[in-house]
Amino acid sequence: MALEAKALWEKSAGDTTELSGVKARERESEGLSVTQVDILDEQGQAALGKPVGRYVTVELPRFDRDRLRPAQAVAKELTALLAGREGGVLVVGLGNRAVTPDALGPRVAERLFLTRHLIANLPAQFGDCREVSAVTPGVLATTGIETLEIVRGAVSHVKPALVIAIDALAAGSMERLCRTVQLSDTGIVPGSGVGNRRAAFSEETLGVPVLCLGVPTVVDASALCESADERLIVTPRDIDAQIAWLGSVLADAINFALHPAFSHEEIAQFVQN
Repeated sequence: MALEAKALWEKSAGDTTELSGVKARERESEGLSVTQVDILDEQGQAALGKPVGRYVTVELPRFDRDRLRPAQAVAKELTALLAGREGGVLVVGLGNRAVTPDALGPRVAERLFLTRHLIANLPAQFGDCREVSAVTPGVLATTGIETLEIVRGAVSHVKPALVIAIDALAAGSMERLCRTVQLSDTGIVPGSGVGNRRAAFSEETLGVPVLCLGVPTVVDASALCESADERLIVTPRDIDAQIAWLGSVLADAINFALHPAFSHEEIAQFVQN
């Protein structure tokens, strides 16, 4: 995560060293802490190991039944990233539905208010809606096809103006595990957090801008204990419930941001619970 990369750099560089090419600020949204890190140039990119762009981290409340407030906070940040970006949206739910910590993307996709088919078949009722469609491409091990190839095919057919990719991330500390949402406008490299890098999803590879939302659902065991085997990946024991809640929060946030004219109750009529 960009926020963790910045913290690690500052720790190694010392308190008196400024991080050139990086601008960061903290604020609140819906009572939740929000940190925005803007990587401005190649110098900042080299320092943090992240592409030039905007990274926003929203701190989530502890897992509970209340998902409306965090969803509204994430929706506000996503709306800011969407500013000036008109046209249809293709949401890509990355991950493996059969592996719970990696099932966030598919979980979000199944709860979205999708309108592309409604606009085509019921233009009088839904003609004013933003066109939204979704795809859950699975993973190479279960499809035999690189995920990027599947998404390229969908982009070629649907011709969206924008892609929003959802993926599970790896945290560098237990404090952020299932507790933060990172949004960015720089694309994403699936699997990079657990040493299984796949082809990048970016404007260069897909031909349209790519916004990303992710939540860290695993942490390297070495972050817990110096003597731990760093090849081990750790996840919370209640990860099933966490993924269900997080998936609902992100789905609500995307629905709010893409369909601002609809109330939460109206959207609920078109999505799975």
